[in-house]
Amino acid sequence: MPLDVVVLALIAGLFAVVSGMNDGGALLATGLKLPTVRPATGILTLVVLVAVIPLFTHQVALTFVTRLASFEDPGGRIAMAIAVVASLAVVMLLSMMGRPTSLTLAVVGGLTGAGLGWGLPVSPGSVALVLAFGVAAPIVGGLLGWAMIRVLVATAKASALRHWHWAGFLIQTLAYAANDGQKMLAVFMVALGFSGAPVEYTVLVAVLFGLGTMYGLPKAGRTLSREIIVSRPPHGVAAEVGAGAAVMACAAVGMPVSMTQAVAGGLIGAGVSHGGGRVRWYAATKIAAAWLMTLPASGLLGWCLALLVKGFASLEVS
Repeated sequence: MPLDVVVLALIAGLFAVVSGMNDGGALLATGLKLPTVRPATGILTLVVLVAVIPLFTHQVALTFVTRLASFEDPGGRIAMAIAVVASLAVVMLLSMMGRPTSLTLAVVGGLTGAGLGWGLPVSPGSVALVLAFGVAAPIVGGLLGWAMIRVLVATAKASALRHWHWAGFLIQTLAYAANDGQKMLAVFMVALGFSGAPVEYTVLVAVLFGLGTMYGLPKAGRTLSREIIVSRPPHGVAAEVGAGAAVMACAAVGMPVSMTQAVAGGLIGAGVSHGGGRVRWYAATKIAAAWLMTLPASGLLGWCLALLVKGFASLEVS
């Protein structure tokens, strides 16, 4: 097996674990104050859907592989490896600085930068379209969260809130599996050279993702469900429904967006509906600032690393 295949496959496995740490915990965190979905049940549900949904639709994975830049071209594996390394480096650095951010946003930046640096065909129109959807998703999630909390307060009794929580969690999890959860599959697609969604690879991705989720749940829970707003159970349910609906709509047109961004937007929208004082604006601003830094930082790092590696490769050949 070629060395670049082995290296990228290992990076893909690590990327799936880190995605679980970063994304999986956030998916479960919004409902921790309402123990309808216990962590073990939630993680199992996540793992199953991340494995199954790509068997029916993997359009978002193809967007990562072919629409931002053509990673199926010669050198695509190396450029993909560079993009993933750049995105992981930026996300870990920001997390160490206390600024949790979107791994999906970092991947979009890393793929674009590494593609440009390696000389792959990059589509400015597709990149701009993905960014537009990325900006819209948390805004729409916030608006839907704002509307949903009003519906819950007006109509849902305490006993019915458990059913709403299950519905919201399933909507959110389905949306993640159909959307930015497929970034993990996209890396394996390039590493191992397949274009569909073979069940053995979707299961592998899901298991690695689940392991990362178990490790990352406590930290993600503190960040989203406690720092952004002074939350009560209905806020988490409203954020789940709002974020899930926004992200699922983006998945329908093959546009990758960040579930963690949409959840954050949903929480803020639900909090604002009861007065701006419920939102911890300092924490929300800190997270938004991290989002703004993520894409240009990962793009610049991916571009620099691609130029560096390509330069070394050309020296060795000469």
